Amino acid sequence: MSSNDDAVTPATRVKEAARRQLVQVGAAALTPEAVAYGGDVSVAEVTDAFPDRDALLTALVIDAYNASAAEMERADEAAREAGASAGARLLAATRALRAWSFANPGDFTLIYGSPVPGYHAPQDTVPPASRTPAVLAAIVLSALEAGELTPPRRTLPGPPLLLPAAEELFGGAPPAPYSDLLERGIALWSSLVGLLVFQVFSRTHDSVSDEVAYFDHAIAVAAEGIGLEVPLDAPVSAQTD
Repeated sequence: MSSNDDAVTPATRVKEAARRQLVQVGAAALTPEAVAYGGDVSVAEVTDAFPDRDALLTALVIDAYNASAAEMERADEAAREAGASAGARLLAATRALRAWSFANPGDFTLIYGSPVPGYHAPQDTVPPASRTPAVLAAIVLSALEAGELTPPRRTLPGPPLLLPAAEELFGGAPPAPYSDLLERGIALWSSLVGLLVFQVFSRTHDSVSDEVAYFDHAIAVAAEGIGLEVPLDAPVSAQTD
């Protein structure tokens, strides 16, 4: 046994087996028996590492959120260090999330697909889940501070729609004419996730001729909602069909 094998914990082996089964049977059917059947682990090893299905699902959810966000963070950091504009950073980060989603469809479905019946994600999943919108928020804030945003033609007609805690995470609501920028940012975030759901689940394959190019275009269109220009001449490096 190699030193690398020695470093793999029983919980890690169980999670790796469970991820393979996510694609085969789905999260709702992720019983200890199913995990053992599809991997090199026994039922006893599964239950020793995770006492019940919800504990296993929570570990997988946390890993999926952290892994996907880490890809976005690396892509954004590389773009930022290269002197890219906020729009180019947004494209790089969202392309990285797309690449991860296609490479890990089971994990993607676990965190962005239909809810698992009977499972309620605990508070432990909130910080990992917040990393993706945090990447987007950092890019938007950078664009605002650098004067890279175009003022909106339509502003929120009433009072703010976000909870105070959400505003605090961003550092407070920006002044006019960007006072509804946080609401617009959530619209951008939901557009990104919805676009990925359509593409990963093959909802656009019979209507779009080039899904990679369409993804870039859709991100550019969504970014217009926050007044950010996305350059579509950036190299396609972190994507897949």
